[in-house]
Amino acid sequence: MDFKILNFTIFCINNVATYLNRSAKDIYHLMQDADMINGYIVPCYDVLHTFSKEYIVEDLVSFMQKKGALK
Repeated sequence: MDFKILNFTIFCINNVATYLNRSAKDIYHLMQDADMINGYIVPCYDVLHTFSKEYIVEDLVSFMQKKGALK
């Protein structure tokens, strides 16, 4: 993973954590367990990073709900 994708992944985790009022560590583990980082964020980086922060956060939260990572 190159630096820009790593930086974007951290951006995603931190902003979802802020949105859900949870720790970044907790969100990282939820995303990792749901295979969202290597299964969605990294492979879709080229498209995802072009959207607004609000869209990205809402998309990731929705995806987490569909994967059962959020109850």
